[in-house]
Amino acid sequence: MTVEKLFEPLELSNGVTIKNRLYKGAMSEGMADGNHRPTEALVNAYQHWADGGIGMALTGNVMVDRRYLGEPGNVVVEDERDLDILKRWAEAGKRNNSHIWMQINHPGKQSPKSVSQQPVAPSAIPINGDAGSGFNPPREMTLNEIKETIERFVTTAVIAKKAGFTGVQIHGAHGYLVSQFLSARDNRRFDEYGGTLDKRMKFLVEIYTGMREALGEEFPISLKINSTDFSDKGFSLEDSITVIKKMDELGIDHIEISGGDYEKPEMMGDGEVYFLDYAKKVSDMVEVPISVIGGFRKQQSMIDAITETNVSMIGIGRPLVLNPELPNQLREGTYEDVTLPRLTTKVKALDKMIGGFVGLAYYEQQIRRLGNNQKPVVHTNAWSPLFELAKTHGAKAFSKRRR
Repeated sequence: MTVEKLFEPLELSNGVTIKNRLYKGAMSEGMADGNHRPTEALVNAYQHWADGGIGMALTGNVMVDRRYLGEPGNVVVEDERDLDILKRWAEAGKRNNSHIWMQINHPGKQSPKSVSQQPVAPSAIPINGDAGSGFNPPREMTLNEIKETIERFVTTAVIAKKAGFTGVQIHGAHGYLVSQFLSARDNRRFDEYGGTLDKRMKFLVEIYTGMREALGEEFPISLKINSTDFSDKGFSLEDSITVIKKMDELGIDHIEISGGDYEKPEMMGDGEVYFLDYAKKVSDMVEVPISVIGGFRKQQSMIDAITETNVSMIGIGRPLVLNPELPNQLREGTYEDVTLPRLTTKVKALDKMIGGFVGLAYYEQQIRRLGNNQKPVVHTNAWSPLFELAKTHGAKAFSKRRR
């Protein structure tokens, strides 16, 4: 099969057409200003990706509540105060007939100490494992807070549409708040939002139905969901399939498959195409287009995912940071398979402790270079991103949690 298959248009059930099967996956940019507004540098970065030929770009997670951030540089959209810069961001992402969808999120208990004294969550269950030292224990949300947060998701989606974004995505993966509600490990409530899976998915369902009512039938709404959170007592493969089938029945336009959370950070891995088997399985069960992200580096892997499965789109993250022209190069036959740099401090114990978080900081640095119209710098030295992490979050973010 040839690369042309990657450039066939995808028509969603609502009639919206995406020009090809390649999308930029959501990555943390950390590029908001001190008031959590988008910046011109963020606008520039998305212009580079659109000009590079991507069919659709998902933004890094946009927070619905400035009291609860996933990290210091998050964009927050609670109201229309920043509508002008949001419009410029959307316009940049729509260049070259590309789509730009805003990923909408609330971190729940995954709000670091550096930005949150006391996070909120479905239940007062702290983050365990080595990552736990960077987070304060959460308190359980009240029913009123749950209802208010649902409305915040809807409000942010409405503003995204008004600003000119061509779609929105509910972030229901990676251990953030929606994911926490879905997980039996994190959600131990006994009210209408906890207990059975039907009750645990009520938070997600009400966010989606609220968005659909406010946005209309023709505006794309996507869901990012874990295949599993890799926990015996958490969100299982069977749970994921049940939720995806329910969202398909409700009419969601697109579902993206990922996996893991801060306790089991599989989404930070360096492997090759690590969620494709599950995406292939679930795409045969539902009508909604299924996309998959994670590990696409080789041209043949991208072609195989589209031609040999029912997966509709493939997401590319880190390779697009280092090479924003990747889609154009694929189409022109000039693309060379990417080998991502393996960052190291050359201190084994330190490398193990900082894990994938130093990689996040490295790619944030490279996205900022794109935003400043500079070329990314490929290197393996972990010290620069490590120092930036320590500056942003404090040294305690890297200390092991006492058990």
